[in-house]
Amino acid sequence: MASEAKKIKKSSATVKEAAVKPGASYDASKIKVLEGLDAVRRRPAMYIGSTNINGIHQLVYEVVDNSVDESLAGFCQNVDVVIHLDGSVTVEDDGRGIPVDMHEIEGVSAAEVVLTKLHAGGKFENSSYKVSGGLHGVGVSCVNALSEWLKLEIRRDGKVYGQTYKRGKPDAPLSVIGTSDRTGTRVTWKPDSEIFETIEPSFDTLSQRLRELSFLNKGLKITVSDEREGDKKHEFQYAGGIQSFVEYLNKKKEPLHKDVIYFEVEKDGVVVEVAMQWNQGYQETIFSFANNINTRDGGTHLSGFKSALTRTVNQYAQKFDKFKKLQRPPEGEDIREGLCAVVSVKLPNPQFEGQTKGKLGNSEMEGMVKQVVYDRFSDFLERNTPTANRIIEKVVDAARAREAARQARNLVRRKNALEAGTLPGKLADCQERDPSVCEIYIVEGDSAGGSAKQGRDRRFQAILPLKGKILNVEKARFDKMLSSEEIRTLITALGTGVGEKDFDISKIRYHRIILLADADVDGAHIRTLLLTFFYRQMPQVIENGYLYIGQPPLYRVKKGKSVRYLKNEAALDDYLVELGAEGIKLSPKGSGKSISGKALEKLTRQLMRYTSILKLMKRRGDPRIIDSVVEASSLSPDILRGPTKRIDAQMDAIAKYINEIYPEISDFHVELCDDDEHHAKSIVYTTTLGGFERKTCISVELLESAEMVELKKLDNSFIEIGKAPYSVEHEEQKYSFNTLQEVKEYILTEGQKGQDIQRYKGLGEMNPEQLWETTLDPELRTLLQVKVDDAVEADDIFTVLMGDQVEPRREFIENNALNVRNLDI
Repeated sequence: MASEAKKIKKSSATVKEAAVKPGASYDASKIKVLEGLDAVRRRPAMYIGSTNINGIHQLVYEVVDNSVDESLAGFCQNVDVVIHLDGSVTVEDDGRGIPVDMHEIEGVSAAEVVLTKLHAGGKFENSSYKVSGGLHGVGVSCVNALSEWLKLEIRRDGKVYGQTYKRGKPDAPLSVIGTSDRTGTRVTWKPDSEIFETIEPSFDTLSQRLRELSFLNKGLKITVSDEREGDKKHEFQYAGGIQSFVEYLNKKKEPLHKDVIYFEVEKDGVVVEVAMQWNQGYQETIFSFANNINTRDGGTHLSGFKSALTRTVNQYAQKFDKFKKLQRPPEGEDIREGLCAVVSVKLPNPQFEGQTKGKLGNSEMEGMVKQVVYDRFSDFLERNTPTANRIIEKVVDAARAREAARQARNLVRRKNALEAGTLPGKLADCQERDPSVCEIYIVEGDSAGGSAKQGRDRRFQAILPLKGKILNVEKARFDKMLSSEEIRTLITALGTGVGEKDFDISKIRYHRIILLADADVDGAHIRTLLLTFFYRQMPQVIENGYLYIGQPPLYRVKKGKSVRYLKNEAALDDYLVELGAEGIKLSPKGSGKSISGKALEKLTRQLMRYTSILKLMKRRGDPRIIDSVVEASSLSPDILRGPTKRIDAQMDAIAKYINEIYPEISDFHVELCDDDEHHAKSIVYTTTLGGFERKTCISVELLESAEMVELKKLDNSFIEIGKAPYSVEHEEQKYSFNTLQEVKEYILTEGQKGQDIQRYKGLGEMNPEQLWETTLDPELRTLLQVKVDDAVEADDIFTVLMGDQVEPRREFIENNALNVRNLDI
């Protein structure tokens, strides 16, 4: 028992293994002790919040926060984040590099301690980091524990150190793998699919967080790129800090005053930084941060800011008798109408709610922020009378509009949409009354609404047809919005009420609100107007995951009397492969075996995948060279680290393949170079691609990349098929092909023969049965859940597309015109 007690002291993570049955003994043997990273793998949600997509993003934030802490300490200027093809992520910085010397107590390198021990790191020692976001000390060790594999590279003291891990366990001790005059840390990991529901991070979600970090850390350059989508890349660097943040938020809007109001105060080791600017719009946009962490749920610092803002404006206005025309003084929401603000605090010992740090709990911060904002903003108003008057005028207008809206709001307050009797010909309600199983389709037009009403399952599906295009709420004040009959109808049907004080998400009548519009320009416009309404007036509907976009089929494929609806391009490709492979038999040279049916379909899709990856790799070099390396050689990192003679043999094989398959680049130039950082060689090919000289570097880093690993895996499956030439038997004819890629092209061409492929546009073109099968049936339909992955980007795009300013909209159209794939003329 004593030994068990000692074990329990080592870890705070104890779990009862099983419920104790009556009469069963309950002693020390029933206590399970989870030590170190085992506790993280057993209960990951305790450390990173969840095992869904949010947990995947939290892993990235934990590693990036370490790099940002290096920047806060003055040692890092650049942070690069890369999402790889297989869902793995790399974070690299140019900081000091994790210490590599031996840890006196643990007996292993300091880097290994950081990656394998919970609550280990320099952030607990105030001399290393004065301010830090990751004070739980479980950051990078959690990432290691929850990864299928992790690769660590440290550049420090003129050397490159490397170490690899599998599910938190080191493969070998940290060792020197090269030399370098750079410094910094590079961490690459792949989230463990045994733990996470998905391992595909969202580029937009990561971009929002990284943009915020760049704004919050003046001058820090952060880049994020997505290798899954070719050239998708963002670069963030803002010398103005949160002043630049507010300017960015307001750049597509019409500011009420020219300069951003900004002040920064440091007191007792705590920094309070505030930037704000009003615009002519009606939306309130406030972001709050504590130690660079986005406190989405607010906290004491945000409460202090709002309280001080209301007090300051009211006192100034009353001092100069500015509210004499109002029946009652303005409220906080009136003062914050059209306000863009960023509140950032940095403090030594922040208290957050949980590891995901959604809300700041330090009680002392409310009073401190309140005092700072009151003192500095009062002084600003006194010194800048013209700006103060413009702010007061806007507040007065907002207060008047709120009073008008209060009266208009009474028109849409109903206990129940059916009791109100206002929707006799509009809402076709469902029989079920439990919101969690109910869904409502908001449908464009009466014709589609009629088909939907006939095709639905009336037990749980309600239909609300809307006539024409609803009001653009981006350009309308609250009282004008409530004067719109279609919007009142929508609010009443949902049952939540509307407005800051009257909205109640618990009263919502449907947990799935599905927007269903045609796939043409008008349908897209109506869908955008509805999205604008929900984003601006009912954001909680989106935050709770209740809003969806219905996906009618995108393609209608007709061959003879057979008609098939396909939901997207991937489904169309699959269908064409299925049709093309039908009746075809593939036989490799001299193998005596043949491939047909499902096996041939699978091979065709693998060949398509191979081609798409090669296209993605254009940014790394000439795809023809990369294809030649994969197809003709067995190059590996070990060979590049070995004798030059072995490398020469591989280069000869690659050259032979290039001359046979790609004779147009047979005049290529090749050079063998040193790769000191990996104690290896690299092969650099120079070719002409698209009329320009292109260099392709075959290095250890390239060979270990997710794309090359995937290409090699696919190529191995092609080798198993057999050697060329390939014989194809089809409709009593025989054809011969030199490569499997030629076979793929033949199959795809056959799949398209005789097909009438049309892009589908109108819901009204389908009868009720077809609408049920393709769009309404929960077993077969496709729904897109509406989420706000990037709040700043979302605010920006709604402002550009739906706001008053014409010039940003014209600029957006000009910049994106060439990206249009399906133009509706």
